[in-house]
Amino acid sequence: MFSLFCLSIGVAFSQTRITGSVVDENGEPVIGASILVKGTTMGTVTDIDGNFTLTVPPDGKTLVVSYVGMKTQEVPVAPHVGGDASCNGTS
Repeated sequence: MFSLFCLSIGVAFSQTRITGSVVDENGEPVIGASILVKGTTMGTVTDIDGNFTLTVPPDGKTLVVSYVGMKTQEVPVAPHVGGDASCNGTS
């Protein structure tokens, strides 16, 4: 089980920059989780604190979050500032 928290969004050159973090059900950071824009090859991995930054193209509507031993989650990309989006799942 893990959660994705999108922290901020900024727009530049018709693309959206997303900054967030991935944590497990205990609130611990998930190091090395893959974040991929669905239907593209654009992606990144989380750092030692579970944080990530990713630039999403205008047609990017969904992020795919995966980690070995955990259920892959799809999270909709929705513009909001200071809010969060979460997803939970089990392995």
